[in-house]
Formats: sequence, C-alpha cells, structure tokens
Amino acid sequence: MELIGSVSEYIIPFLVVLTILVFVHELGHYLVARLCGVKIEAFSFGFGPELFGVTDSTGTRWKVSLVPLGGYVKMFGDANAASMPGEEVAGMTAAERAVSFHHKSLGARIAIVAAGPIANFLFAIVVLAGLFSVYGQPYTPPEVGIVQDGSAAEAAGILPGDRVVEIDGETIDRFEDIQRIVRMAPGEPLELVVVRDGRALALDAVPVATSFTDRFGNQHAIGLLGIGRSGVEYRRHDPFTAIWQAGEETVILIVGTLEALGQIITGVRGTEDLGGPLRIAQMSGEVAQTGLVSLIWFVAILSINLGLINLFPIPLLDGGHLLFYVIEGIRGKPLGERAQEYGFRIGLALVLTLMLFATWNDLVQLRVVEFFRELVS
Repeated sequence: MELIGSVSEYIIPFLVVLTILVFVHELGHYLVARLCGVKIEAFSFGFGPELFGVTDSTGTRWKVSLVPLGGYVKMFGDANAASMPGEEVAGMTAAERAVSFHHKSLGARIAIVAAGPIANFLFAIVVLAGLFSVYGQPYTPPEVGIVQDGSAAEAAGILPGDRVVEIDGETIDRFEDIQRIVRMAPGEPLELVVVRDGRALALDAVPVATSFTDRFGNQHAIGLLGIGRSGVEYRRHDPFTAIWQAGEETVILIVGTLEALGQIITGVRGTEDLGGPLRIAQMSGEVAQTGLVSLIWFVAILSINLGLINLFPIPLLDGGHLLFYVIEGIRGKPLGERAQEYGFRIGLALVLTLMLFATWNDLVQLRVVEFFRELVS
C-alpha cells in the first residue's frame, strides 16, 4: 500500500509534468521542421524500445517508448535521436534531399533546432498569462513592514514604512524584486535607495549569508536582510497585460537561473542545489499536493529551465547543434564528420556526467545514501 501511495503521489505527477514539457519541446521542433518541408520519421515520448504507437498519413510514427525520461523527434536523414547525420545522407536522391533535415539551408536548420527551447519559453508565458488572468499575479508593494532586531536591515538604517525603489541601480517594483536580488547576494554589499517621508535616501546593506532547508529537504545558501513585507495581494490582469507580465516573469526566472548557475560555477553557491530526476519527481508530488495553482507555477518554471538547459552550448543538446551551425556560418562550410562525432561524444560524456552527479545529489538530499549507510553500519 505504501508503494502504491508513492506511485500516485510522486511518480504519476512527475510523469505527467515531464510528458507535457517534453511534448511541448519536441512539438516546437516538429512544427517548424514540417514548415520547412522536412519529413518526420518518428515522434517519440521516451527513449529505447517502442511500447506502442501509430503511424499517421504523412509517415510519422507517433510512439511511446520504454524509458519515459524525455523524448525526441527523428527527422529524415538522422542516424539517431541526437540528430547525427546517417551514412545514407551523402547518397540521397534529389527527392530525398528535398525532405532531409541535413540538406536544408543553415537558416532553416537553426530555426528547427531553436524551436524546441523557444516552444518551452512560449509555453511558460502562456501558462503564466492564463494564471495571471484567472487567479492573479502575486504582487507585494516594495514597502518594508517589519525590521528584525539585530538584522542587516537594522544595521543599514532601514525603518518600517520605507519604500525600496532601487537596489544597485535596478528599479524595484514589488517586494518580490527585493527578495530576488537579496537572496542571490549573500554577504555581498548592496546599495539601496529608499523613500522615507517623501525623501530618497541611499543606504548600504550587506545581506547575511543564511543556510536553510526548504520543505523538500534541500539546503540552500541565501542572503537575508531581515525585513518583512507590508502585505500581499493578487492582481488579475487583462489578457494583453497578463502576457506582458508573464513575459517579464519568464525573463526574471531565466536571469535568476543563470545567476544561480554562475554562483555555483564560481563557488558562491554549493553544488547541492543541482537536482536530477529523483528530486524533480519528489517536488512534482509535493507541489501537486499543495494545489493546482502551485502545480501550474511549477510546470512553468520547469518549462523555462528545460528550454534554458537545452540552449547550453553542449554537443548533443540543442545549444550544441546551434554552436556547430554558428561555426558553419563563420567557416562557410560545416565541421568535418570526425570533428562533429568527437563533439557529440564529448557532449554525451558531459551530459551523462551531469546526470550522474545530479542523481547522486538527489540520493544524498533525499537521504537514500544515509539510509543504506545505516543498513551496513
């Protein structure tokens, strides 16, 4: 019974969320490829052997495969799911070259490859816009409600009622902007501009580096000023405003993710924040239990992260293909087959290493490693 509960609470929400995001990503590739006249041989949910599927009138095999961790679109001329050119590409007839991905113009190939990540970003904007129209966008005026005793804010001279309008030159529109900037700057000096009694004051504050454990059991190092908001509200927008706000929110999430990644690379943040499929499964189940609104937010955030990760210039990912196309544009001809092959091997090694590392992080954070240590000790 416990196993059945775990499947229904964690695995099913995870697979539903993953299937939606993979479908959106691959649909982007599929639609633009069809628009460019490329023949699609297969649209697969998952990897490995096919479990079941159906072939449509255009010859595309829509299938569900054994390993449900991702998916791919196989275009005519591809040797595999990574879109490596097959040996038959060189000997294609004129009719076959007309529908082959690898014989399309450089611009068409760039558009097809970029369409997957772009689809994820657009999907997140649509999802968030719908949420902001129906439920409302969380909004908190950037006004200080409380200042904790002995906090960084008190040391900086911040008082209740102060309205923060700028941090390090960045305009502040809501309290969430303060949180976003401060959390990403543990122990780093920040210059704040606050409005008090109608006058603008410049204050210097250093967020305290604080480690905390979230409700999923993950530890994070963040910066805290020690201030509280004055109140929170949800603002419903008309469709056009909702789309604009959703676009801004998407950009903010992308920038925040890149900043966090940069901090991990430079050592400011720990690598324990990197999560893999196990932690995503856990979070999917936990978020699904908190309500539909939280789950919608979670899907949008994952969609943005999926699109962003795929744009990293690593061979095997979409960004790696785009990197090769940029080089092709500069050289005036594609890289040699051997260079591309070695590139994809390196990319595969990097991706597998990252997956193994993230999965190990998951096992540690979920205390699976600790559990087995206790069994043998």
